[in-house]
Amino acid sequence: MPVLGFHASHEQLPPSRLLAAVQHAEAAGFDAAMCSDHLAPWSLRQAHSGFAFSWLAAALATTSLRFGVVTAPGQRYHPVVHAQALATLAEMFPGRFWAALGSGEAMNEHVTGDTWPEKPVRERRLRECVDVIRRLHAGEEVTHDGEVTVHRGRVWSLPEQPPRLLAAATTTASAARHAEWADGLITVAGDAGSLADIVAAYRDAGGRGPVAGQLHLSWAEDEAEALRIAREEWANGVITPPESWDIAFPEEFDRRSAGASEEDIRRAVHVSSDLSRHTTHIAGLLATGIDELYLHHVGEEQAPWIDAFGERVLPSLRVGA
Repeated sequence: MPVLGFHASHEQLPPSRLLAAVQHAEAAGFDAAMCSDHLAPWSLRQAHSGFAFSWLAAALATTSLRFGVVTAPGQRYHPVVHAQALATLAEMFPGRFWAALGSGEAMNEHVTGDTWPEKPVRERRLRECVDVIRRLHAGEEVTHDGEVTVHRGRVWSLPEQPPRLLAAATTTASAARHAEWADGLITVAGDAGSLADIVAAYRDAGGRGPVAGQLHLSWAEDEAEALRIAREEWANGVITPPESWDIAFPEEFDRRSAGASEEDIRRAVHVSSDLSRHTTHIAGLLATGIDELYLHHVGEEQAPWIDAFGERVLPSLRVGA
């Protein structure tokens, strides 16, 4: 049976409220959770962005859920620091933590003052960081000179089993390319057709491990309210890669998404007041062969949708699985 998880969006809630939300999600019947790792929110309206690794320690300690994080090594995080953070969580919470590694976004990485590299350079940097992190997790002392530099790095506190390192991908090309090194894959689950193509590209290239998707959705008892939530809280979703990778500031996301049409918003977020429509859409995504699906309600108020999905959507999906 596929895992039905809860996505914790650091960009939209202060860490304390986000912790309460994921605890609520566990009580409502969600199987697992994942979170973003941002320095800045997507929009000035969102106005939050807690430190993911501090929050993950609290979330793992106060729930029994398995957690993942989508994060980017190489600029804001030196890979040795990243390896240490991942190893500490995996040692404290064996078998309950994974990380998906991506090539990053300017909005989170520009703060170092280093030049934001072109995509091919970022991809080389990511691959080097993966190798460095894996060697450190194997107990090696690592020296490396390339897109990143490491001088005699070592992680001293290691878990018995290293955390799984998934790849974060948004296209079939990147899914296939990352299959060589990844322990699994995570991607945005917008429509079933595109998701099926990404799953196939990863598997056809020899990709191993679980394939996970993240679905942005908006639900309220009134359709107009569900649409309002999506527009006000997640209009940034209409700006997609590669454009979104290179924007450095939340106010620029706000400017570029200001004129988004209803059609644009509905392409970025699955909007409906009808729980049966959400159930049908999610069932279609699960039918693509993914192993895990993380649901992200894009509104600030999390409790109503957690309760509604816990009572009516999750049980229906499990009966049909």
